[in-house]
Amino acid sequence: MSKVHNLSEAATPRKPKPPWIRVKAPTSPEYHATRALMRKLSLNTVCEEAACPNIGECWARGHATVMILGDTCTRACAFCNIKTGMPRPVDPDEPEHLAEAVAQMGLRHVVVTSVDRDDLPDAGAEHFAQTIRAVHARCPGAAVEVLTPDFKRVEDRALDTVLGAAPEVFSHNMETVPRLYRRARPGSSYQRSL
Repeated sequence: MSKVHNLSEAATPRKPKPPWIRVKAPTSPEYHATRALMRKLSLNTVCEEAACPNIGECWARGHATVMILGDTCTRACAFCNIKTGMPRPVDPDEPEHLAEAVAQMGLRHVVVTSVDRDDLPDAGAEHFAQTIRAVHARCPGAAVEVLTPDFKRVEDRALDTVLGAAPEVFSHNMETVPRLYRRARPGSSYQRSL
């Protein structure tokens, strides 16, 4: 039995990808300085952990989204590239290290996100608050934007804790529409996130 080929596919050569979609390996001195600082202060970034293709461009400009509460998530969302499993204990020095990074980089605005930490009694809310306070104390005038998880099981208490530390911007990703939420974010609920 012979294979039948679609003649229109054979007749139309595949176009090359546009140049803007290709990402070059990061090589700038600023990129390497940002990377060295993150290593020196034992900080995780969503840029690295989620394999962001824009890391070279952002880090060359001194921008990095710091990811607190470790590098391992307790959930396995379909859209995410962060590793999942049982996380290590929370680093109590992380808030001060992050504040030091903000100071050394001269940031006026820092974005702080985290992995989900369903293993912690407060889902990491107090650690967010400590981080916000540390940055404000070390770098008065620097704006702190937090991108929090949904704080499963403790959302009201957790929100009070984080907002009590007065971040300049509070955000939480919705990811998708209600119909697709359970598939994209197992362990989460659209209504809770909303």
